Amino acid sequence: MKRIFGFLMILTSFVSFAQEEEKEQLEALKESKNLTWEGNKNLSENDYVEAEVDYRKAIAKSDKNVAAPFNLGNAYYNNATYSEAFGRFKEAGELASEKADKHKAYHNMGNVFMKRKEYQKAVEAYKEALRNNPKDEETRYNLALAKEMLKKDQDKNDQNKDDQDKQDNKDQKDKNQDKKEGDNEEDNKDQNQEGDKGDQKEDNKQDNKEGDGDKKEEQKKQPQEGDEKDEKQQPRRPNQLSKQQIQNLLEAMQQEEKKVQQKIDAKKIKGVKVKNEKDW
Repeated sequence: MKRIFGFLMILTSFVSFAQEEEKEQLEALKESKNLTWEGNKNLSENDYVEAEVDYRKAIAKSDKNVAAPFNLGNAYYNNATYSEAFGRFKEAGELASEKADKHKAYHNMGNVFMKRKEYQKAVEAYKEALRNNPKDEETRYNLALAKEMLKKDQDKNDQNKDDQDKQDNKDQKDKNQDKKEGDNEEDNKDQNQEGDKGDQKEDNKQDNKEGDGDKKEEQKKQPQEGDEKDEKQQPRRPNQLSKQQIQNLLEAMQQEEKKVQQKIDAKKIKGVKVKNEKDW
């Protein structure tokens, strides 16, 4: 009996605690909604700063109030602060327990992705929104638009990639052509150098040839050493006088001529005397 009584006391305390906690949560949610309403009012009056403050207070008061982060996300979105807007829409989607709230949160996340031109993410966000509300025609239209923009973006990227590949191929061809021309110029340079060397060798060969010819001609004109010796050593032909015989013959002729001249001179001396008369 005592055990049953103790159990009932514990159960009663637990129920009372739960009721008290629920009451506090309801009170907090009520205050959060009131702050959200104040934020909506300030936002309608274009008081963006006060509206942001009210929404933040509402979010801090209760995590059951999905409207507070969602409305703050809208305020950021309208102010073109898309990163903050996405964060608040995502928060609303995670807090939402109703499909209608999830649909609105994912629909707006898709809108943020469209603004960022992140079309693939926008497609996924709109699809999630339609899972929670398949009848929403606006979301369906946005999904079709996101798919079309995604296709155009992919086609553009493919075209850019093709253009880049073509440009890379062209640059590579130009590079190869420049290298080929450079190699040809180097080959021509080497050939010209070899040709110059060949011409120089030919010129030197011709000069040497001409020099050898001149030398041979000069040597031909000059008496060769040993010619006299060779001439003495050569056998004389029959009836051919030697140089010494010719010399002796010339000397004998000169002696004979000298004797004849002496006789002539002797006759001149013994000739008739001529009378020398003075011509006074």
